[in-house]
Amino acid sequence: MIRRITKIFAKENKDLRKRIYFTLFALGIFCLGTGITIPWASVLYEELGFLEIFNLMSGGGLRSFSIFALGVSPYITASIITQLLQMDIIPYFKELKEQGYVGRQKINKINRYLAVIFAFLQAYVISIFYLNTNDVMIMLKTSLVMTAGTSFLLWLGDQITMKGIGNGSSLLIMAGIIQSMPGIFSGAFQTFITAETYSLAIGIGLFALFLIMYLLVLVGIIWITLAERRIPIQYANHTSSAYGNQNSFLPIKINSAGVIPVIFASIVLTIPSTIAGLIKNNAVANFIEKYIVYTTPTGFILYILLILFFGYVYTFMMMNPEEMSKDLNKRGGYIPGIRPGKDTSDYISKSLGKLTIVGAVFLVILSGLPILMANVLKLPPSVTIGGTGILIVVGVAIETYKQIESGLVSRRYKKRSRR
Repeated sequence: MIRRITKIFAKENKDLRKRIYFTLFALGIFCLGTGITIPWASVLYEELGFLEIFNLMSGGGLRSFSIFALGVSPYITASIITQLLQMDIIPYFKELKEQGYVGRQKINKINRYLAVIFAFLQAYVISIFYLNTNDVMIMLKTSLVMTAGTSFLLWLGDQITMKGIGNGSSLLIMAGIIQSMPGIFSGAFQTFITAETYSLAIGIGLFALFLIMYLLVLVGIIWITLAERRIPIQYANHTSSAYGNQNSFLPIKINSAGVIPVIFASIVLTIPSTIAGLIKNNAVANFIEKYIVYTTPTGFILYILLILFFGYVYTFMMMNPEEMSKDLNKRGGYIPGIRPGKDTSDYISKSLGKLTIVGAVFLVILSGLPILMANVLKLPPSVTIGGTGILIVVGVAIETYKQIESGLVSRRYKKRSRR
């Protein structure tokens, strides 16, 4: 890896360096914007609930009501919805999916329009719940500023994708999470040592344990992100003599759903609280606070079950075994020892099901660990051990590194071809 980094600064890779510098400059603008608070808004001190994950992705901008408070979370919501609509729910979206590049461009355009609409709606709801004012004009102005901030970030993400390195929107999310990490460690240090809740020796020991567990979670996330099952594939029109020992595989990741099931589960658990807040019914609010909120025992169990459910369902929606079998058959491929058609589909479905269970359990551990540790060690909501934030950072970092590596390889081949 060190050799790869040194090659970036080689004379022939000037264009790649420019892309990296542009990416860093754009991310710097994002980090600067997260520190600019909307003048008539104020910092939030109450718990954000499921919005903590979006606050984390926006670099803490939501809690401080910055101009980039929503980050690109409305775009994520829009993308998830359009992905679901492509699964035979609305024929128009399925047709766009089958159109290839042109269809993807149209879907991307729809995502951006939806993102702006969702940004305004989310901003207005947040303003109602968290702004200490009944002035409709202030709430509208706050919503417009936050919507404009999200629109700017969508444009900035496009610029990073075209002129920089990696996926712009993903890098903005990663930058927001990394920006929040110093606050996590400083909060843990303050809780264990400077707050004098524990004796100095016990506090230092707990803080060291916190760092060790954080490191172990990071290693586990890297392993689970890279882990995959490779199903061997052979092609009827490829002879072994022509291709030697080269083998083809159908890779299936252990955690194919990523962080989406956690987001879905968090949103579902928050819907009752939102409804109770709008109808202003104290009895309903107390029931939800006692049994539904994920910090309670029953709410925690419900939260875990929802993650397992969405992890399984979302994976099979995004990776349809029947479509994978048909696509493999069209390209003349088959799994050795498995008949094409239904047998291949059943084999892929069985393999995917086993891996999905492992991935869903991993997500449960990753999401439940911060909640359990926070309750046991009395940690504030802003201090978490691992969690979904690191999962996002690791995934984006790996994909960005692969893009840089492929850029270096392509430049090396071009250099050799010129000779």
